[in-house]
Parts: sequence; C-alpha cells; structure tokens
Amino acid sequence: MVAFPPCKINIGLQILSRRQDGFHTISTCFYPLPWTDVLEILPAEQTQFIQSGNVIPGKNEDNLCLKAYHLLQTDFKIGPVKIHLHKIIPTGAGLGGGSSDAAYTIRMLNTVFDLKLSQKQMMDYASALGSDCSFFIQDSPMIGSGRGEVLDPVVLNLKGFYVVVIKPSIHVSTAEAYNGVTPMPLSATLNSLIGMPVDQWKDRIKNDFELSLFPKYPVIQQVKEKLYQLGALYASMSGSGSSVFGIFRNEIDSRMQFRDSFGWAGKL
Repeated sequence: MVAFPPCKINIGLQILSRRQDGFHTISTCFYPLPWTDVLEILPAEQTQFIQSGNVIPGKNEDNLCLKAYHLLQTDFKIGPVKIHLHKIIPTGAGLGGGSSDAAYTIRMLNTVFDLKLSQKQMMDYASALGSDCSFFIQDSPMIGSGRGEVLDPVVLNLKGFYVVVIKPSIHVSTAEAYNGVTPMPLSATLNSLIGMPVDQWKDRIKNDFELSLFPKYPVIQQVKEKLYQLGALYASMSGSGSSVFGIFRNEIDSRMQFRDSFGWAGKL
C-alpha cells in the first residue's frame, strides 16, 4: 500500500501559557498542503524500515513511522511489515512532515491489517506520538488548541490561491523555538480572524515564534519580507520554522526568486 503524507502550514500560532507538563498551550490553524512524502507499507517476513530521498538523520528506531508501528503492535496482533519512507518534506521546517508520516503509518496499518479503528481512536494513538500528529488523521483545516492535539473544524478554503513555501538552509528545532518564546494572553481568536478576507490577515494573524527567531535568524525575516515585496496577500513563518509561506492571488516565478531556498509552490 502506498500513500502520500502531506505537510501543513500554520496560519497563526499563539503561545498562550506554559503547562505544568513542560508543554505549552497554543492556538493555531493547521492547513494541509499537497507537498508530500511517499510512504509504502507492505506485510513482510520481518519488520524492515528503509529511507530514501532527504534521509532523516539518526537511528531508524527513533523514526516516528516505526514508533507508530510499535505503538499499535502493543494493542494489536499485527504482523511484520516493510516500511519504505521516501522523504521529500524537509525537517526542521515547521511543516509537520514527520508527524504526517507517523499519522499516515497509523492510517495505513489500520487498512492493511483491517484493525477497524475509528477516526477518534487513530487520533488518540497519533497524539501519543506528537502534539500535531493527530491533525494528519484527517484531511481538512483545523483549529489546534491545548498543545496542538485538541482539534476543532474551521471553515477555511484557500482553493484557487497560489501558495509558495520557502525553506532557508536553517534547521530550527522545536525545543529551540519554544525556549525563546514568551507566552502571551489571547488577543483575538483565530476563528474570528480567519473569517476575514486573506488580504486582511497581515498584521492581524501572527506567529509568536517570529518575535524571538527573526533576530536570531535574520534570513527567515528577509524571506517573509521578500514574499510581501513579490505581492503576497499574507506571509508568515510556519510552525516553529524555518520555512516561510506566502499566499498569492496569482502564480509567481518563485523558483527563480528563491534559487537557494525554494521549497514548494502550487495552486490550491
């Protein structure tokens, strides 16, 4: 079985408070983008994990796909599998690629082994692997709260807009991003702000990580400013960075404009 785990962008990301468990309470809007990895899972004689493409550094056993497999294996008699992950979505980009791979592993194992898990059950397993993993069990925009695992549907349709994602050659770890952030009270709900036309989002919908990361990594801020110069209706860093996205009314030649850091572009 082959699937194509997508990435996400965060439209707004408010850090509201630090929790006693060490996580932070946030408010954000997750929006899926069709920039995908490729994931294949097949029954096998012994469990095997293979990576290709933009290989994630580290030990295979630390990969979220294998962690998802072993998590389900604790509750179900699922046999050995061969997992082949072809990595395209960059890591350290704030795009949730690893979380998406983990969620899609759960979705695919549910199908391959006919586990009959409900969407709610799959989301519970996914949230045990990462704060934004459960978002990828569904395929629609969501408002994320709590540490990102509490999801509520939001009416948001960017169909027809042109989106550009730029990934500077900088890796920003989630831990690094959170260490520099100062929680702030909720100024306005994302639900109300997202209901505005996209060209009214600028200066209203913000990513709180930008405040601490832009001075440390000026190139990220420069990418955002250039997207606006090129005519973006709205531009923002995604998640904890380092990628920046711009939403445009019409197609632009982004590959030529960002030769060294071009990521993905397409019409939704």
